[in-house]
Amino acid sequence: MKHVLGYLRRADEDYGMIKDGDTVAVGVSGGKDSMALLYALHLYQNFSRHKYKVKAFTVDLGFEGFRSDGIGEYCASLGIPLTIVKTDIAKIVFDLRKESNPCALCSKMRKGALFTAVANEGLKTCAFAHHREDCLESFLMSMLYEGRMRTFKPVTELSRKGVTLLRPFICLPEKEIKAAVRRHGIPVFKNPCPAAGLSKREDVKGLLSLICKSNPNAREMMMTALKNVPQYALFG
Repeated sequence: MKHVLGYLRRADEDYGMIKDGDTVAVGVSGGKDSMALLYALHLYQNFSRHKYKVKAFTVDLGFEGFRSDGIGEYCASLGIPLTIVKTDIAKIVFDLRKESNPCALCSKMRKGALFTAVANEGLKTCAFAHHREDCLESFLMSMLYEGRMRTFKPVTELSRKGVTLLRPFICLPEKEIKAAVRRHGIPVFKNPCPAAGLSKREDVKGLLSLICKSNPNAREMMMTALKNVPQYALFG
């Protein structure tokens, strides 16, 4: 976890993420990224400049076969409380709306349910596990499908919910997460969504990999551009 925690610390210090007295609500899906973030924030409490607490939140989308038991057991082993947010999002997206491109609506509803639950518990800080590749893929998707230049920001103020969204892994290479999960035995739970792996993001992930075959430093150069706030203001 040394490299993971190093990236987390730099993001925290560079963008002023965590404040004294915060309770950081971590959005936990059960996937490798969010499970690694939960563990990393748990460890980071030991040497962060600021004293804070961690609480996990998992949105139950209502898919058959989804079980939160494993997430709950892992949270308990770390001494982290877990809130399960029950929803009917799967039914709305797939059965009622019958969305041909369900990911966008599902994501919007899932985030809305999560932020509402976080705000209802009186918390003001939430963390997502978006990593470097997520950030770059979102940038490419914005240009290719929307004709705009934008991506995730390290810190986003959600004024309507009164919640500040943090992305402590935003500069962290995905390969470091995979290595940490494997090395430290962090449990990962399968996504039961029938559309998993079929989204536009998967297409862009393949495009980014193709670009990096001819230019192995492409990811680093793209992140350098995104972090150039004075010229591009994408992270500002």
